[in-house]
Amino acid sequence: MHDDERPVRRLRRAQGLLERMVRALPPGKRARVGLFIAAKTMASACVAYGAGQWVHPHEAFWAAISAIAVTQPHYGDTRGAGRDRVLGTGLGAVAGVLGLWIGGNGDFLAFAAALFLVTLASWAAGVGAAARVGGITTAIVMLVPSTGPLWDVAAFRLGEVVIGTVSALMVGWLVARLEGWVEGRHRHADDRPGSA
Repeated sequence: MHDDERPVRRLRRAQGLLERMVRALPPGKRARVGLFIAAKTMASACVAYGAGQWVHPHEAFWAAISAIAVTQPHYGDTRGAGRDRVLGTGLGAVAGVLGLWIGGNGDFLAFAAALFLVTLASWAAGVGAAARVGGITTAIVMLVPSTGPLWDVAAFRLGEVVIGTVSALMVGWLVARLEGWVEGRHRHADDRPGSA
């Protein structure tokens, strides 16, 4: 085994352990965790959709989808997912515009080249997790029929992803503070004499 494979294997084991720990929580605790995740997801998607309506009303749903995709149980994970989504979308937008410039909308070879380019660029830049989102953005930019300038779809998609990501980060930060306060109150109540 190579030295660079050990951290990946440890990370996978840690993720599996975390998933098992969450499943082993008592039903009340799982429900509380689920309540906060549901609230974060709903609030961030609604904020993103509202902001998206203000910026680009015909496709504001992309902002809501981005907020849902970025929202994670823990704020640090939301930050990481948001970073990957914005980077991937940016790289995919550039690759998509290059593909449109080379071959046009729906051109098979240009699409294949752009998809290859965005995946390679993501991994070479050390943001392999962004490659999937970059590929999705490339596909949207190149394969969804559109009218107007080449950069139009790419620019709006990136803007909507940024709106969704910022919404998820703001809501996630606020809910993390609220969740910490609620958990602290539950711990404090559990520590009182006579509570068992």
